[in-house]
Amino acid sequence: MKDNHLSITMLGTGNATVTKCYNTCFVLQEKEDYFLVDAGGGNQILRILEEKGICLNRIHDMFVTHSHSDHILGVVWIIRVIGQMMRKKEYEGDLRIYAPLQVIDDLRTICSIVLMAKVTDYFGNRIQLIGLKDGDEYTILGRRVTFFDIKSTKLLQYAFEIKEENLLFCGDEPLKEELYAKGKDVKYMLHEAFCLDSECEKFKPHEKHHSTVKDVCLLSEELKVQNLILMHTEDSHIQERKKLYTEEGKRFFSGNLFVPDDGESILIN
Repeated sequence: MKDNHLSITMLGTGNATVTKCYNTCFVLQEKEDYFLVDAGGGNQILRILEEKGICLNRIHDMFVTHSHSDHILGVVWIIRVIGQMMRKKEYEGDLRIYAPLQVIDDLRTICSIVLMAKVTDYFGNRIQLIGLKDGDEYTILGRRVTFFDIKSTKLLQYAFEIKEENLLFCGDEPLKEELYAKGKDVKYMLHEAFCLDSECEKFKPHEKHHSTVKDVCLLSEELKVQNLILMHTEDSHIQERKKLYTEEGKRFFSGNLFVPDDGESILIN
């Protein structure tokens, strides 16, 4: 996208155990610069970025929502390769990684075990590990990004909002009632939808602290969301997912509904 608008490219759209698509992660883009949100569970993130023509030397800001393997392990590969690029003088500037304080500690521990010191020596210097507190704001892609605690009862997890774009990313759990004000009249909301409501008994999303398509769409209708983007899904219907999820969702939500595939981009305007 070659204008001053943001776009979202979904690098992955699946939940933790998918095999037919990649774990949920995405980039926000303005012109040639990117903000990477999570990185999935492995080094496939490197292939996906390459296939989408996204150069690592254009990624200077990254957010890690929480420490589940399908969100944090791909981050290690990003750090490894960018660290190597820094050593070869192929990467200009710094890499800033934002995450809740506990996630930063977890990331340090993992990297200390699996990465060489010639990479981790950049920590605190050109690779900045920025521990977040609830409500912290940082300027990323020229916009104020506000990070917030989603109040998970499973483990510490943050999400974010960009008020200039009226955009809310809810993380990979249902938006809690105490946070509904953030979603009220929002223009763009990214929300997990583990499965179809008609397959609730099969996948048991509520036991996993997740939602059905119907759940999310009913909530989004109540909050008067304009554009709803569904992600973090199961993959048993991957070829028909867009059709099936859209059909179920539109029964409960009157706004614009997006069920993106891996690699699909959405312009924020």
